Amino acid sequence: MNTTATLSFLPWLPRSTRQVLGAVVTLAQCAALLLPILSHAVRIKEIASVQGVRSNALTGYGLVVGLDGTGDQTTQMPYTSQSLSNYLAQMGITLPPGTTAPQLKNVAAVLVTAQLPAFAQPGQFVDVNVSSIGNSKSLKGGMLISTPLKGVDGQIYALAQGNLVIAGAGAAAGGSKVQVNHLSAGRIPDGAQVERSVPSPMQEGTSISLGLNANDFQTAKRVAAAVNLKMGEGKARALDGRTVQVQAPTDADERVSFLAEIEDISMEASIPSAKVVINARTGSIVLNQAVTLNPCAIAHGNLTISISSTPVISQPNAFSTGGQTVVAEKTNIQIRQEPGGLIQLPASTQLADVVRALNALGATPQDMLAILQAIKAAGALNAELEVI
Repeated sequence: MNTTATLSFLPWLPRSTRQVLGAVVTLAQCAALLLPILSHAVRIKEIASVQGVRSNALTGYGLVVGLDGTGDQTTQMPYTSQSLSNYLAQMGITLPPGTTAPQLKNVAAVLVTAQLPAFAQPGQFVDVNVSSIGNSKSLKGGMLISTPLKGVDGQIYALAQGNLVIAGAGAAAGGSKVQVNHLSAGRIPDGAQVERSVPSPMQEGTSISLGLNANDFQTAKRVAAAVNLKMGEGKARALDGRTVQVQAPTDADERVSFLAEIEDISMEASIPSAKVVINARTGSIVLNQAVTLNPCAIAHGNLTISISSTPVISQPNAFSTGGQTVVAEKTNIQIRQEPGGLIQLPASTQLADVVRALNALGATPQDMLAILQAIKAAGALNAELEVI
């Protein structure tokens, strides 16, 4: 980049001044080149959704039949045989009085769950998940009999039935067992047919509300500004950090077209708030790009206690009378403490610097969980710490 040629039209300035101006021009040109890289455009449909347009959870209790001897042990799960007896009674088959409950090995009691999508209409199909609630060893090869799926209001919204798809396999013989993946839960693609639709409030009123996926006042402001720029001034206003109200046409077809245009509007995404997400069960740690680190010093060491037991056998001499073999144990206990040096972490303003500073500690992910919490408590971690 030739800054001398850029400032050739200022020959009357001193050489030192032109060099300083040339450096400023160079930095400005570099910033202009980096600006398209740093900016990130997103569509409104990726960061917000129309309030009231959502799915609904459905659940039901049913029976899986046709298992190859891997069903519930009905002596321990009496509700399985009771459910089958009730089902047979609905089919007109009743057991003679005094007959004991049938002991079945090919039937398993299950819970069936599904998500009823928004705008789902009667006759459409949805996927269902089937999970065993008894002591069934495997649901592989089973078929779910007709099961009503209810919403939280107790109304039936779908009927589920079909053959299960189990993404696993297993075999057992002679006390040995081999299993791949999970055998007590499966899925039925398009296994439930919708019987009732859920009313949607999308066509009600003269306005709609866009709900942001995350609570952010800056994003809400930018969404309202982008809608006003595209649809006209005064069409949208931000009510809070998560809701943007938009004036919409009252005609159904016009409102759908209006929402389609709004969802496709592009806008510059705001920088997310600094957050560190920690999964204490798996030891996973995720940091976003806004995390920064203040100068701090950390000392970390491990204390290891090792206990080992060695059997010691004492036998009597050969041809001795009355002697007995004595088995004793010799216990060895060792305590080892690894040195924990004091490590100074410099201030880090970029994610790469934060990662480089934390890697310098040489700690395992499990140890890093405690270190990050201690850094946050000391006020040196500029981020929200979320443990899931």
